Amino acid sequence: MIYDTERLQKQIEFVIEIDKLKNIYRQTYVLGEERKENDSEHSWHIALMAFLLAEYSEKTIDVLKTMKMLLIHDIVEIDAGDTYCYDAEGYKTKAEREEKAAQRIFGLLPENQCSELYALWREFEDGSSDEAKFAAVLDRIQPLILNYTKNGISWKEHDVCKEQVAGRYSQTAEASEKLTQLAMNIINDAHEKGWLK
Repeated sequence: MIYDTERLQKQIEFVIEIDKLKNIYRQTYVLGEERKENDSEHSWHIALMAFLLAEYSEKTIDVLKTMKMLLIHDIVEIDAGDTYCYDAEGYKTKAEREEKAAQRIFGLLPENQCSELYALWREFEDGSSDEAKFAAVLDRIQPLILNYTKNGISWKEHDVCKEQVAGRYSQTAEASEKLTQLAMNIINDAHEKGWLK
């Protein structure tokens, strides 16, 4: 037996399971290549953004907690798949699929870590704290920045209109007025350039 404790075995099994996140692809393209980013790249990127951009949160937040939340928020997509933010049909079953996935995947861990990560994931999904609200802004603005920098490639592919994108920022100003204003500037400029209908 390579593990000397059941706890370590469970932790390593979880580590192996979450490697699957590298194979869940999103609709956002990476810069410098003609491929879409995967969930692990996205999660790493926004966790780093939390550290770099925390000063733009309207409330004082626990940055480490926010980073943890962002690192684990998409783990459920290993089972549930990535639901494109403009996929109205996919959103009908998203919550149910993701809850089931959270129970299974976090359930691989020892009880105390399972409880901690599930609670962080639930907090993010519910937007029930200042950290979760700021994390949600980052989760929305990262693909916006990448898509804008790639001349709206994903918006064009999916025939997305300005109102759809702007709608994702209708309630983010309470978490970050500065980043919400940046998002609206990007959206307006993308529309003027013809990248958004």
